[in-house]
Amino acid sequence: MKTSRILTATLALLAGSIALPAVAQAAGSDITIVLPEQPSNLEPCGSILTDVGQVVSQNITEALTTVDPSNGSVQPKLATSWEQTAPLTWRFKLREGVTFQDGEKFNAEAVRFAINRMTSKAFTCNNLAKFGSDTLTITPVDELTVDITSTQPQPILPTLISVAMIVSPKTAADKATNAPVGTGPFALGEATPERIVLTRRDGYWGEAPAVTKATYVWREESSLRVAMIQTGEADLTPTIALQDATDPARDFSYLNSETTAIRIDMDYAPLDDVRVRKALNMAIDWEGLATLFGDDALRASQMVVPGINGHDKTLAPWAFDAEAARTLIEEAKAAGVPVDTEINLAGRNGIYPNGTEALEAMMAMWTDVGLNIKLTMLDVADWTRYLQKPFPADRGPTLLQVQHDNNKGDAAFTVPLLYRSTGSYATLSDTALDGEIDAALAATGAERTKAFEATFRKVHDELAADVPMFHMVGYTAVGPRLDWRPSLATNSEIPLGQIRFK
Repeated sequence: MKTSRILTATLALLAGSIALPAVAQAAGSDITIVLPEQPSNLEPCGSILTDVGQVVSQNITEALTTVDPSNGSVQPKLATSWEQTAPLTWRFKLREGVTFQDGEKFNAEAVRFAINRMTSKAFTCNNLAKFGSDTLTITPVDELTVDITSTQPQPILPTLISVAMIVSPKTAADKATNAPVGTGPFALGEATPERIVLTRRDGYWGEAPAVTKATYVWREESSLRVAMIQTGEADLTPTIALQDATDPARDFSYLNSETTAIRIDMDYAPLDDVRVRKALNMAIDWEGLATLFGDDALRASQMVVPGINGHDKTLAPWAFDAEAARTLIEEAKAAGVPVDTEINLAGRNGIYPNGTEALEAMMAMWTDVGLNIKLTMLDVADWTRYLQKPFPADRGPTLLQVQHDNNKGDAAFTVPLLYRSTGSYATLSDTALDGEIDAALAATGAERTKAFEATFRKVHDELAADVPMFHMVGYTAVGPRLDWRPSLATNSEIPLGQIRFK
């Protein structure tokens, strides 16, 4: 059909070559990593964001626990063990002999400082969004023992705490930092508009990495990033476009735990009408759009990938039906809904390969069924203003391009964040749904699974709260010097300690 021809032509144009600027080649045990965009900041409290986490997480800062991306199990990091000592309290035993990069001791007081800083709301903390509306109380028991008490039952608190990055007690408590200091194997050496440099530190508590220095640069064009790998000017780029993944010796595909979607802002007409929201889902030629993402990408009906506890495998994605979408728009218009109002489709430059092209195609499809759409592409810092509360007060009806990462094994990292009225990314306000979410978070076993499945069904079938797109497959390019492969966690972090040289 017409839309599919447009997408095919777009892919052909994207395959063209681009002139390559010079970047110093990494030598010896130094490496260069080329990212698709400049990190918006280096605040460890934002490490759940791809652009921040791929630099900071597991390199500069670490958490009490970590989640094994191969099986979802919780593993020790700065904590060596944990146990639930009361319905709302977990006790963590801390690792001995750990210091921060500034020489400060890691102990129970340091944990209290770091988590209190994260939960203080003195500045925007994206990682805090994973805890929903809960409040944590941190109580040192002794030098290397700490109790963490929640206001709500948290049966998976050891998993949740894996997103709480521990920073030095010398870090400013009341404002974000772009000079993070943690317990990780690398220290920040340089951060400029051109590059970020991490250097291996002496005195790290764990195994010394093979990499001695990592230089991060950024280039928006996927073909340019691949060219830098080909010429040896860079050693690794974590994400490339489907059309550039042409060399099986260099380019590797991987299931990446990301789900792409369009978030619908329900605070403004005409997006406050469920008929319009359903029409947004039905107007998309999903088969045609999939040509931008590859044969291995899966159509999504919900915002967690298969294998995550709470994913409802019986929930079918929206099907393409342009005529039905037009009918819904006409019904809404006849009922007085101002469907002619201009809707801002806000995208983020470099969010994922072919992201802009996908929005351009979707805008054309929505226009075709009778909606008035304007596309605005934003850099990551401006886009983040629309992502997290407080949203811009004068934003008007907005559709926001998003991708959501959940590689932690449980829907608790997704549902309260996106759908509870208090969720940092939520545009929903449904008291009944809030109660159902709270019950799911407190449940365990099969009851927990069924409760989350019910939430995803209600969000999809009754509320049409968003436009789920695809469970993504990523493509990465790795230079010949490195012995490294991507994993489910690559969109969240690139631990330099896991990189070896051939």
